[in-house]
Amino acid sequence: MTENTRNTTVVVTGASGRTGSRVARSAQAAGLTVRPASRAHGFDWQGRSTWAKVLRGADAAYLVYPSDIGAPGAAEAVGALAREAVGAGVRRLVLLSSRGQDRARDAEEALHASGADWTVVRAAWFAQNFSEGPLVEELRLRGELVFPAGEVREPFVDVRDIGDVVVAALSAGDRYVGETIAVSGPRLLSFGEAVAEIAKATGRELSYRAVSPRAYGENLLGFGVPAREVEALVEAFAQLLDGRNAYLSQGVREVLGREPRDFAQFARQAAATGTWTE
Repeated sequence: MTENTRNTTVVVTGASGRTGSRVARSAQAAGLTVRPASRAHGFDWQGRSTWAKVLRGADAAYLVYPSDIGAPGAAEAVGALAREAVGAGVRRLVLLSSRGQDRARDAEEALHASGADWTVVRAAWFAQNFSEGPLVEELRLRGELVFPAGEVREPFVDVRDIGDVVVAALSAGDRYVGETIAVSGPRLLSFGEAVAEIAKATGRELSYRAVSPRAYGENLLGFGVPAREVEALVEAFAQLLDGRNAYLSQGVREVLGREPRDFAQFARQAAATGTWTE
């Protein structure tokens, strides 16, 4: 794909999800044609018969595996979809991965081996995990976040920055082919400090309570999350929240030439829409 994005069609998996929706918006703003790939549009990561139709005639694709990039079966699915994409003439692929997660490397290697012109974007913990998904309900309804992060500090990344980096990589010809781009926010915060930022933005009293990954997994089982998925998440939390990710990555600055969005900005904007208001 050249730097001229006119008539370029990009398949966006998870197009209605946390990152896919931002990739789709950023791609449209850049003049690319977005082909959403989600169950609502007839695409299913677990249904290989649904892949050919969404790939046909496309120029590039953004791959985000549902639930977690280190989940059981993720590497096999990523590799299979990447190979089918290459076979259909869609060689330019960008995969969303995770910083510091050992199991994520299997999916990355599967992408590398597919023959694609690949780029991997390794992301820090999403700022939007606090505003979209189960964490927001705890804060909104209970005024407390219970999570297995201890006092570990994390450079929370705004998913809008992920979307912009993905599209910049897709639009830059061969510049980022074969590269891994790590992205984070501009500063380190503990989960307690992040909740304090949200409290400041909302004017509410909010608190954070740390629990062990295993205790958190038991809570997920109680909510009906499948045991295999819980096991993978507990392992991922134990890895990602052990302090290994308490550093900044420069991918946003290097690719976009600007500072990444700060968590306080995210919190103010999300609070303004009533995200954490009862």
